[in-house]
Amino acid sequence: MEQRSICLINDSFPPVTDGVANAVVNYAKNLTQDGKRATVVTPAYPDADDTQFGFPVVRYPSVDLTKLVGYHAGLPFSSQTLEKLVEQRFDLIHCHCPVTSAMLARALRDRIHVPLVFTYHTKFDIDIANAIKGKLLQEEAKKVLVDNITACDEVWTVSHGAGENLKSLGYQGDYLVMPNGVDFPKGRVDESLVREVTKDFDLPENVPMFLFVGRMMWYKGLKIILDALKLLREQGTVFRMVFVGNGGDREEVISYCESLRLSDCVFFTAPAYDRNVIRAWYCRADLFLFPSTFDTNGLVV
Repeated sequence: MEQRSICLINDSFPPVTDGVANAVVNYAKNLTQDGKRATVVTPAYPDADDTQFGFPVVRYPSVDLTKLVGYHAGLPFSSQTLEKLVEQRFDLIHCHCPVTSAMLARALRDRIHVPLVFTYHTKFDIDIANAIKGKLLQEEAKKVLVDNITACDEVWTVSHGAGENLKSLGYQGDYLVMPNGVDFPKGRVDESLVREVTKDFDLPENVPMFLFVGRMMWYKGLKIILDALKLLREQGTVFRMVFVGNGGDREEVISYCESLRLSDCVFFTAPAYDRNVIRAWYCRADLFLFPSTFDTNGLVV
């Protein structure tokens, strides 16, 4: 049987770490393990090291929009990129971002005439509102987003909630719910790893520890967490809290934490890329806090 070739296109990919980037990595890994030929197409990032992956990664020109949206945005109209992808003889295109990635995916589909599947992962209306000031421009951006998704041959969403959010933007087509998978094996990691990962933090064994893992953005419900922790302290409850992650609002979140005088029991650490390190944090925690109204089917949950 001829080996099937799948093109996975997304705006975020390591060194960027978010739920969609992880999902794309997992798609590529599992497709490769199943005997398919998976290729990831994603914007160029400085110092990106793609040699760690067991599948090809095609980088195309990008512009740094980190301060605006937290990512590098790809330039989808690169003729050199398009010609390189046409030569790959893909059997299917799977796009995971409805803006620049979708533009490139549509252009590629028009050249090679294969099905284009789109997965709607997150509430893009919130991203649009954060990135664009002005109601008229926001509405136009939503129209571009919906037009790109409508142009795809099949649309998936990661949850029913994500599908309803997509409909609220003006999408009128059908969609299939395709939930995210879990790449953590069942069971706990070795206690020695838990101790090694958490050794630099004041986490007494007999004190409840709360955990947040994800992008450090206010819309993840971080203020609710900190305000609740302040109330717990005022009630005399002893606890520890650890935030694992990075993001555009990280410094503001830390400053707010300091203003609540919680710095002696609330700790912040950088994102972890090793899955076993993440598992160690989960194993150490007593309760996972994730009051996000932004996420649709968060991989961290």
